[in-house]
Amino acid sequence: MPLATKYLGLSLKNPLVASASPANAQIDHLRRLEDAGAAAVVLPSLFQEQLEAEDAIDALILNKTAYISPEAMSYFPEVRDGPYGVGPDVYLDLIRRAKEALSIPVIASLNGSSESGWVTYAQSMQQAGASAVELNIYFVPIDMALTSQDVEDRYASIVRATRRAVSIPLSVKLSPYVSALPNLAQRLHAEGADGLVLFNRLLQPDFDLMTLQMVEGVHLSTPDEISLPLSWIALLAGRTGASLAASTGVETDDDVVKYLLAGADVVMTTSALLRHGPRHLRKLLGGLKVWMELRNFTSVSEMRGLMSWARSRHKELYGRPSYIKMLETGVV
Repeated sequence: MPLATKYLGLSLKNPLVASASPANAQIDHLRRLEDAGAAAVVLPSLFQEQLEAEDAIDALILNKTAYISPEAMSYFPEVRDGPYGVGPDVYLDLIRRAKEALSIPVIASLNGSSESGWVTYAQSMQQAGASAVELNIYFVPIDMALTSQDVEDRYASIVRATRRAVSIPLSVKLSPYVSALPNLAQRLHAEGADGLVLFNRLLQPDFDLMTLQMVEGVHLSTPDEISLPLSWIALLAGRTGASLAASTGVETDDDVVKYLLAGADVVMTTSALLRHGPRHLRKLLGGLKVWMELRNFTSVSEMRGLMSWARSRHKELYGRPSYIKMLETGVV
């Protein structure tokens, strides 16, 4: 059964994409993902602050040791272990090696902290051979003086500057916490974003009641979190020229089907693959095929967006009347 789809203008053999994960920094793991059926892979994010902090530490070491002795002139501190090493070179080498090892698109992920950082590193990623760049914009508006317009202008400025600097496809990984997501989606596409990834999960700390310390940690997503991105993809599908990537809560083939029915071009998963391993992709693809066969769908394009707002005969179900009905029936 043909499962081909397009994302960011890239032709994919199916709609399943292995999204950014620390494990994706390993070529052997990427090969296993491709063998299991991944149509594309997203490399782990390159964080500008991490690179600059490492560079600053090594510059300090060099400055203190460079003139201790004549032999020290050729001394350099040992590169610390880590996913990227010092500077972007190791990350860019990961892109090159992944492109050589895989036959599927390799999408780089960038998490910048300044406009120059977004531009410089995106250019380097393009030169290294990335099929596309995912702009992982993680921004928490802590400043009380910031307005919603300021936040959206920040997103638009990042996309505009990066688009001017590179020619490969760009996607933007968005937070759901903006005041008018449809308008922002339209604006980002106009600025040069080829696709939107819905959504980025913000840090959700907890408090230790014994030590009175903030507890940080990464919690893998669960199917219970699918509702928010599912709703917004259904509302945006068919109304924006940008590709839509579903992210968060993908555990079973039912979740994949739901996202496609909502209108997603691709369905991304990380948490399920970390829990179950790359082979889980085969289960997701197999379940999707069975569901389509039972309902006589011959391609993904036939089913995509069937449940979206744009194609719904009961658009009120996505708005205020549905909410009122739930209150009346005691569901909420």
